[in-house]
Amino acid sequence: MSDVDPHLLIVDDDERIRGLLQKYLMKNGFLVSAARDAAHARRLLSGLEFDLIVMDVMMPGEDGISLTKALRQEISTPILLLTARGETENRIAGLEAGADDYLSKPFEPKELLLRINAILRRMPEVGAVDTAPKVLSLGEIRYDTERGEMWHGDDLVRLTATESQLMKIFSGLPHEPISRSKLVEELGRDRGQAQERAVDVQITRLRRKIEADPKQPRYLQTVRGAGYMLAPD
Repeated sequence: MSDVDPHLLIVDDDERIRGLLQKYLMKNGFLVSAARDAAHARRLLSGLEFDLIVMDVMMPGEDGISLTKALRQEISTPILLLTARGETENRIAGLEAGADDYLSKPFEPKELLLRINAILRRMPEVGAVDTAPKVLSLGEIRYDTERGEMWHGDDLVRLTATESQLMKIFSGLPHEPISRSKLVEELGRDRGQAQERAVDVQITRLRRKIEADPKQPRYLQTVRGAGYMLAPD
């Protein structure tokens, strides 16, 4: 991360919550813009670049999950979803849409701050991997370990912050199984079955970008009883 304060976008239809989050996060060293709904967020995103988006799921009109899914077709900016629903299926739906993390309401502002900082720390850094080959071949996919970039032919494959961090972890230990609990730890998440399930969802999303047939993975393999393993050519 640079010396410039990270710029956050808060998207929430509740004016009181928007105001409170904006004040709290600005007090903690962030630049913060706020949007009242998905349409307002799209207008801001069309003219400004953000380091992270904090978005409420339950909004009138286009909800947070739908907007996340749409944004993932255009940008890789990290997204943290806020939801009043604690059910597992809603959290998983957000992750499958492309969110990097979620936080259930009500929450302590300090926890939101910790989650934001954890996501920003996961953003790829140039030259972070020096023990693995510079470029890994995964069939038609090439992964540049120094730049943290994935290519399909001449096309750059967009990775979310969490997907970038997963590739960084796997490329540092090619052909070695890494347990789900270890991945949770490396991603800076709280331990527990819910977070391990969240990792499973992120692995599924990553496979869709790597594998010719994600249901029968060749390169990002499941190792029974041991976790997941990256097996480049």
